[in-house]
Amino acid sequence: MRDTTNKTNLRLLIQLRWLAVGGQVATILFVHYRLGIDLPLAQMVAVVAFLVGLNAVSLLRHRKQDAVTNSELFLELLLDVAALTVQFYLSGGASNPFISLYLLQVILGAVLLDVWSAWALVMITSGCFVWLTTSYREIAIPHAHRGDLFNLHIQGMLICFVLAAGLLVFFVTRIQRNLRARDAHLAELRQQAAEEDHIVRMGLLASGAAHELGTPLATLSVIVNDWQRMPSFTADPEIAQDMAELQSQLERCKAIVSGILMSSGEARGEGTVRTSVRTFLDELVGDWRASRSPSGLDYKNLFAPDETIVSDAALKQVIVNVFDNALEASPNWVGIAVGRQVDKLVIVVSDTGPGFTEDMLAGFGRPYRSSKGRPGGGLGLFLVVNVVRKLGGTVRADNGAAGGAWVTLTLPLAALSLGGDHEG
Repeated sequence: MRDTTNKTNLRLLIQLRWLAVGGQVATILFVHYRLGIDLPLAQMVAVVAFLVGLNAVSLLRHRKQDAVTNSELFLELLLDVAALTVQFYLSGGASNPFISLYLLQVILGAVLLDVWSAWALVMITSGCFVWLTTSYREIAIPHAHRGDLFNLHIQGMLICFVLAAGLLVFFVTRIQRNLRARDAHLAELRQQAAEEDHIVRMGLLASGAAHELGTPLATLSVIVNDWQRMPSFTADPEIAQDMAELQSQLERCKAIVSGILMSSGEARGEGTVRTSVRTFLDELVGDWRASRSPSGLDYKNLFAPDETIVSDAALKQVIVNVFDNALEASPNWVGIAVGRQVDKLVIVVSDTGPGFTEDMLAGFGRPYRSSKGRPGGGLGLFLVVNVVRKLGGTVRADNGAAGGAWVTLTLPLAALSLGGDHEG
């Protein structure tokens, strides 16, 4: 995270150096041509060209994917100090009114660098200042300006102060913005870690509950199977039909428990099925329609061209959770539309219910945010958001202008393919 912030700070340092190049060129031209003070233009222009070249190299470095280290930023600032020292040497040494620009380099070092390198920069700039008091090129002041030498010095100091103050405000405010962005990103990562820990604990509880439920469900299945063979039950058609329905529901419960155990204990690829997007969703919607029996279902699968993927219990449960929430909010009608956006699968689930409240939209996907008013409400969407996020996708909720709501799931096909990974 620190190296990533350093990379952003390097970009700001590059921008500041462009401003320094422009300021040096303007100052050199003004002093040499407007004030008539003779300056070694060739050498000073060579220093400016060095700074331009340094910025070009820094831009190439910034565009690489590698993170920027503290040592690299320290070297960048040292080169700036070296260029500044040469310019002062060529223009009067420590008597140059712009000598306080050293302080700007020190402040930047204090903001950008580790403690040891910031103090090293203080010692280096102090040494350069002391050296410039004895070693420098004299400036030939024209006779017309000799009486105004003090005024010229004051004016130069004023320009230096305004320049340094403006650059500091510009740079420090940008640094603060970078730090705020970093803090926000860290807070988001901490929130994700807390949510994932919550999911792990829920998974452990679900796995334990599934193990505990397995034995009584198996016992009930055996008892019901025995009852179905008893003449006193088979003689009555209504009881026989109820017993068959009871057996069917028990088998469904056993399948759900098996699915929980499989998805909590198997790695991706071991308990998965190779299929295609269209087949997977057609079968999923068909199974959901058969088990939930919605009054009205508008299903459109416009995904094309088809793509080979793998499916597992977690992926199915994520999508079914969204279907179930829509059906609970709108028992009379649920709309399901499937499409493709380049390399992404898009599933839009809509309903004609009351929609989401503003509070629910603001905290969408957080646990226990629900309008159902029952214990554990909101965990379904919490799991949906986190599983989709682990796949590298997004979940968005919106309210319709004329009522109802829709939830949009966007999943990268690469994460669903044979080489995909839930950790994307």
